[in-house]
Parts: sequence; C-alpha cells; structure tokens
Amino acid sequence: MLYYEQLYKEMDPMKKTILTLSILITAACVRAPEELNGQQVFFAFDSAEISTDAKKDLKAQALYMKQNPDVKITMQGRCDERGSTEYNLALGALRAANASHIMIENGIEPERIKTVSYGKEKPIYPGTGEEVWAKNRNATTVVQK
Repeated sequence: MLYYEQLYKEMDPMKKTILTLSILITAACVRAPEELNGQQVFFAFDSAEISTDAKKDLKAQALYMKQNPDVKITMQGRCDERGSTEYNLALGALRAANASHIMIENGIEPERIKTVSYGKEKPIYPGTGEEVWAKNRNATTVVQK
C-alpha cells in the first residue's frame, strides 16, 4: 500500500470528505480551452517566471493535450523590443522552456513539445510602448501540423 493510501485510510470521515471536496473543486477550476493553437501566457518584464494565472492556463492546455493525445505543439518564447538580440533570444528560450515544463509536470510527454525562441525578432503585436511590450512578453502555443 502506498503511503498516501495509508494516510487516507486512517483519516476520520470528516477529513476524508473535506479532502475529496477540495480535490473535486480544484479539478473543476481547470477547463481545457476549446482551441489550443495560439494560446498565450504572459510574463513580467525581464522575467521567465510562470505566474499563477499562467500556470492555470498551462494546466488547462495540458488538459486539452490529454484529451487529444495526437496533438503535438511548439512552445514559442517571445520578448518585447527592449534589450539586445542575444539576451532576448536567451530569455525567450527560458520562457518557452518554463511554460513547457509546467505542461510536462501536468502529464504531457516531453516528446510532444518542441520549444523555439524568437526573442524580440518576431513580435506578434506591432508597435511600441508598455501595452504592446506586455503583450509581446509571452509564450505562445502553436499546434504542429
């Protein structure tokens, strides 16, 4: 018997009920998107840290991939236009890798995910200024054909 099974077996009925409800509520909060292609998660300036909102979105994307086992993706890391090309390529690679890692943690096989960094070289949103820069600091999921 696994350690957690033993713990559960020894819990009083009220704790079992609370644990079961917590699991059900958590599972209900994550819904797969209807379309995976083009889904984006966003990053703070000069960061590859996955935010709470991004983690939730990536878990939902992982759920979509579990429901569609033939789907393979490319995770594209992007940056805003500030900073050197080399720095932004490295930061974009970290963003794509960190986003992919969350999906792998949630049960997606690594061989179903490729990563690429476009740094600041291929922005999705044209223009300049904080609003545009915030949108371009992303990891974008693209379904492989």
